[in-house]
Amino acid sequence: MTQHQFLLTPSSWLGQGKIQLNMVSEELAFFTRWSVENVDGDGRIECTQEIQVKGLSDIMHNEFLIYNLASGEFAIDLENQALGRITGKGLVNDKVIAWEFRVEEIGFEGFELYEKQDDKNYLMRAEYATSDQFRTLIQGRVWQQTT
Repeated sequence: MTQHQFLLTPSSWLGQGKIQLNMVSEELAFFTRWSVENVDGDGRIECTQEIQVKGLSDIMHNEFLIYNLASGEFAIDLENQALGRITGKGLVNDKVIAWEFRVEEIGFEGFELYEKQDDKNYLMRAEYATSDQFRTLIQGRVWQQTT
């Protein structure tokens, strides 16, 4: 299996793309930064994601913890101000890193998909929905930050 640099090894990644909210007609540009921390002795990977949406002053922070990575599957925790801490499951193969969350108690579900390109960048798609019919579609790309 091809080793992914993104999310699975300590590194920094930048990204950009478009966010579409079903409550708003226009697409919003966003920029993101991923910081992948060291993998601990138990194979747990800590990641921090910052998202800046053009025109909004607040920067959103997501903390991810990837663990139990075995035979192409893993568990993933997401923690942020809006959701608290939730757990999902993911998969990884030569071309793709993806995960999904389904949390019926709070009416939240969604997925993220990162597809490795020949230039080692990733195309990403994500979709999230809440019980009040609020949907978010995200498309973009991420690339490794060079010093």
